[in-house]
Amino acid sequence: MAEHARAVIVGPGYIGAVHADALRRNGVVVAAIVGTGSAAGRARADGLGVPFYTSLAEALERESIDAVHITTPNVLHAPIAGEAIAAGKHVVCDKPLAMDADEGEALLRLAREAGVVHAVNFNFRFYTLVRQMREAVRDGSLGAIYLIHGGYLQDWLLYETDWNWRLVPALGGSLRAVADIGSHWLDLAWFITGQRPESLVADLATFLPIRRRPTRPVETFSGKELQPDEYVPVETTTDDYGSVIIRFDGGARGTMRVSQVSAGRKNRLEMEISGADSSVAWTSERVEELWIGHRNRANELLLRDPPALGSDARSVSTAPGGHAEGYIETHRALFREVYAAIATGGPPDDPGYPAFADGVRSLRLGEAIAQSARERRWVNPDLVIEP
Repeated sequence: MAEHARAVIVGPGYIGAVHADALRRNGVVVAAIVGTGSAAGRARADGLGVPFYTSLAEALERESIDAVHITTPNVLHAPIAGEAIAAGKHVVCDKPLAMDADEGEALLRLAREAGVVHAVNFNFRFYTLVRQMREAVRDGSLGAIYLIHGGYLQDWLLYETDWNWRLVPALGGSLRAVADIGSHWLDLAWFITGQRPESLVADLATFLPIRRRPTRPVETFSGKELQPDEYVPVETTTDDYGSVIIRFDGGARGTMRVSQVSAGRKNRLEMEISGADSSVAWTSERVEELWIGHRNRANELLLRDPPALGSDARSVSTAPGGHAEGYIETHRALFREVYAAIATGGPPDDPGYPAFADGVRSLRLGEAIAQSARERRWVNPDLVIEP
């Protein structure tokens, strides 16, 4: 861990607060918050007891900063990351890295040339039992991998009055459910199995083509109790739902379904790996349990307990068995690896955390999914990143 490393968070909303908590628990100083100047943003900075600035340039001028964390709407990710890199700062960017793959590749080149540590916030890689699934694939206990299947379901955009900036293509991009939550599932699929999508066919749908936008700002996952006269109707084109059939380069077949309109599913990522010898399954709504399936003997339910886990899983686990770990801990573990790299002065050759190259692959994969749905055909995504 970088001794007394100092970070600035650009974007004072929900995920910015998550970053602040995880950073502080790692001993990183949150030196400042940058936002638009809204009352909510200033209140966030006041609550953290740190200065508030309305531009990154001002924060960098007035504060000693080692790293910039970007938790803004997607459209601002690339310009802010570029500004931070130009100033020689390390960067942690929420996903997606950029609005499109070309923009993401430009950032990757800049970061490599500057020699700064660069990371994308695919935090699901740092759930303990996700790592245990990965070890089960690597040690061969599952046998040859046949199927990689599951999805990510939410209900926070179920009603026409549910609103968030992600619904606006100019702010979030033309893909929504696939880019916002499907990107996490797809990242996990190749992280766990080592197999990358070779070809795919996708179907997307917008079930609510007209939504009612609040006339005043609301924060993510909030704003559900506004009055009827506080809305205006707007056309919506981004995806509420998506399904993707995937052929992986290691021979496995896969299916992914994503939805932000599934009543009762608050934040459910499901991943199941079916092998020739056994299967494993995990869901983010029961993070302490790993299901292990067998053909000729009783199935197992492994509860997260460090002594019972493999070394990789233990490396990201921070609490004893029976003391639940969750969403915040994944950010803490990710940032711990990022700031260990910062302490050495630059990125390792093979980082254990998701880097900008992973962000570029994710963007390319999203573009392939959009193309497939638009053209109603199989598409072969290009996921090779030049060194």
